[in-house]
Amino acid sequence: MKQVAFKMKLIAGNEAEYLRRHQEIWPKLADLLKESGVSDYAIYLDPDTLDLFAVQKLRADFDEDKLKDNPIMKEWWEYMKDLMETNPDYSPKTSILKEVFYLP
Repeated sequence: MKQVAFKMKLIAGNEAEYLRRHQEIWPKLADLLKESGVSDYAIYLDPDTLDLFAVQKLRADFDEDKLKDNPIMKEWWEYMKDLMETNPDYSPKTSILKEVFYLP
């Protein structure tokens, strides 16, 4: 299993709504992520910068392109677009983070 980390950016004033929407994650989205090979997915918020830091564990058969093309994923992105910085397709703008330390 591979672990990846990335960051996203929340738009100021949306902290509570972002939290609420994730506390009420759609079961169909959670199922899709798991079926696609995503597990142990956590998102952390830096309240000073509004940076969101995400960490995922991915199975060897994880296919990012297939997940991005799924209508459920696209529906979620559209639902979240008003809360965070997004690309033209409403996917969140992300920056991959480089691992600099790991303690197994």
